[in-house]
Amino acid sequence: MTEEAKTSEPQTGPAVSVVGPGDGETIVLGTTRMRVLEDGSHTGHRLAIAESVLAPHTQGPPQHRHARHDEGFYILSGTVRFTVGDQDHDAAAGTLVMVPPGTPHTFANPTGEPAVMLSTFTPDLYVQYFRELQEVLADDRPLTPQATTDAMSRYATEPATDLT
Repeated sequence: MTEEAKTSEPQTGPAVSVVGPGDGETIVLGTTRMRVLEDGSHTGHRLAIAESVLAPHTQGPPQHRHARHDEGFYILSGTVRFTVGDQDHDAAAGTLVMVPPGTPHTFANPTGEPAVMLSTFTPDLYVQYFRELQEVLADDRPLTPQATTDAMSRYATEPATDLT
């Protein structure tokens, strides 16, 4: 049997996952609200997907690098500023930004309007990072730069300190 024929055969395994408009896990990190649409549990941990709403004038995370996963951002509405190294890119609705492992990056919403983006994590490694940050806030602990860096380190990510 050819490889093509093997991949077109019906697959057995987990059921299809359907996440409706009001469904999904909500993670709130300051002025950013994230809705986890797929945490990797239905994809064999190959892919996670989240929708994030960035409030106006929201600063993003410190510039950082992922060692083991790609991160994608599709802008659904508004404008998100991506900083990659020392270059800024303003991404309007309809723009896709793909960040491969090892690339320093961050994002923010510098505008007066909310911005909504769909993010992918391949593999799903980074979803747990956001859950961990939410736990810090839920325990009334401050989300200090050190707490953020410590959490990043548990998910194959490090601050891009050479750019600060």
